[in-house]
Amino acid sequence: MARTVARVIVDALSELGVRQVFGVVGDALNPLTDAIRTTENLEWVGCRHEEAAAFAASAQSQLTGTLGVCMGTVGPGSVHLLNGLYDAAKSHAPVLAIAGQVPLAEIGSDYFQEVDNDALFSDVAVFRATITSPDQLPQMLETAVRHALGRKGVAVLTVPGDLGDRELTADRPARFSLNPPVSRPDGAAVRRAAELLDRSERATLLVGEGARAAREDVLTLADRLAAPMVLTLKAKAGFEGDTNPFQVGQTGLIGNPAAAAALQDADTLLLLGTDFPYRDWYPGGRTVIQVDAEATHIGRRVSVDVGLVGDAGATVRDMLDHLSATPAGTEGARDRSHLEKAREHFDQWRTGQARLADPAHDKGLVGRIRSALDNRAHDIRPEALAAAVDRVAAEDAVFTSDTGMATVWLSRFVEMRGERRLIGSYNLGSMANAMPQALGAQSLDRERQVVAFCGDGGLSMLLGDLMTLKTYCLPVKLVVFDNRRLGMVKLEQEQAGLPEFGTVLDNPDFAAVAEALGITGIRVTDPAEVESAVRRAFGSPGPVLLDVLTNPDEIAVPAKPTVEQGWGFAVAKVKEVVRSHGEPRGN
Repeated sequence: MARTVARVIVDALSELGVRQVFGVVGDALNPLTDAIRTTENLEWVGCRHEEAAAFAASAQSQLTGTLGVCMGTVGPGSVHLLNGLYDAAKSHAPVLAIAGQVPLAEIGSDYFQEVDNDALFSDVAVFRATITSPDQLPQMLETAVRHALGRKGVAVLTVPGDLGDRELTADRPARFSLNPPVSRPDGAAVRRAAELLDRSERATLLVGEGARAAREDVLTLADRLAAPMVLTLKAKAGFEGDTNPFQVGQTGLIGNPAAAAALQDADTLLLLGTDFPYRDWYPGGRTVIQVDAEATHIGRRVSVDVGLVGDAGATVRDMLDHLSATPAGTEGARDRSHLEKAREHFDQWRTGQARLADPAHDKGLVGRIRSALDNRAHDIRPEALAAAVDRVAAEDAVFTSDTGMATVWLSRFVEMRGERRLIGSYNLGSMANAMPQALGAQSLDRERQVVAFCGDGGLSMLLGDLMTLKTYCLPVKLVVFDNRRLGMVKLEQEQAGLPEFGTVLDNPDFAAVAEALGITGIRVTDPAEVESAVRRAFGSPGPVLLDVLTNPDEIAVPAKPTVEQGWGFAVAKVKEVVRSHGEPRGN
């Protein structure tokens, strides 16, 4: 018996190893969701919002390196996928989106709910097509999947509502060729890069997620060059921890002064698997070597002297073959003072940060003075909350974080040691990503701990999908930094000398909301109770929402604070103080 369009698609997804499909059911998807219902080893996860479905599918793809799948029905259902798919595209996550469409005969007639999906997804997708005949399968599906996996992006396949249950006249199994090649750069360019590195006296590495699979090779290279290793946020998982004696944390606005100095003090920068976008944080006048699998990434952030297009691991191994291998401590060995200075600076900064995160910090003299200036209500310090989570969380936990201050506190106080993983909207910078990404991560493995660092603004934007966690018994631990603010926007306004405006959030008791939904809710207002509350939350079965009232005026000092930023804060605070007493704060 010939298979239907829906059955061919669903069978192929199952054979590819896809384990969940995320979406919201609807008429055009009915043949597909029914086929999923009758397929073993493939689970339908019904979300409350298609954006959450797209975020969840993207998270699975980022964790596994394989295909994530989401679905949205005709018109608004597909439109709602768009933001999560943009995040997948900018994160280079292979995702297949199945989009519903009006019946074939009605396409182009401005039919009820009709949207031109091929136009809608033209910017976000590396492949998009509408099936107009059953006999276009399985070839069109194969093409979509190969584009998503081969180009590490989003493919959108649109299925009209009257096509899903039609049978193919010439049925055959779908066939996928999924063996990506390992590319190597030109040999002469590798030799030139090695010459420049051998000549360098103070080399610094800037390492991104693209080098994560080559961790041991990169550590060998750092040792050979006696080079401090600055990490991008996405490279924390894989390169952070005590087993890496070269790393000095992150640079940029969420980074630290030791990493900024390691870049500034270098005479040669080696960029490995990173497209770090913030041009102001690259020092000028340095020799720059860049390694990236994408040729279009070479030189687009900073001018490079040598660009090496290829797999990071293969390229580093080739470079090691051409670098001088004089052992440390012997005549002619590379001076290690640049590395030692950077590491000492980093250790000093971490010691200072640990003092800030101490729950007893505000009880000391310095803490009392500081509190009088920025925490008169004695709210919980977000640093203390993040540090407590770091101490309690499992060594193989998966962390997600909302864009904004939640990411700042995670980046500074949660160490990605052991087998920990980290996912966030670190390229698109979307709000509301942490909870739905945690949903996708937890669906992969219900036994592995998944922790979402949620901002109160991000959580409330897609709050409905808390119900999805409950429905599917997904034991995600949601840590809510409840500062009643859009915190990063507040910080941006004050840096520019503007008074806080429009950032105040009239929040409910999120723990009570969780309890009303059948989820364990814990609310914390006392700094002395933070660690015990974290331990209770992480020790409780099922999903838990930990609502912690944190200080809204906490300032994350950037790695290279400027006089202008300090002046901006001062002016902003004066403007905030002199407002009329009758004006609501933040409005």
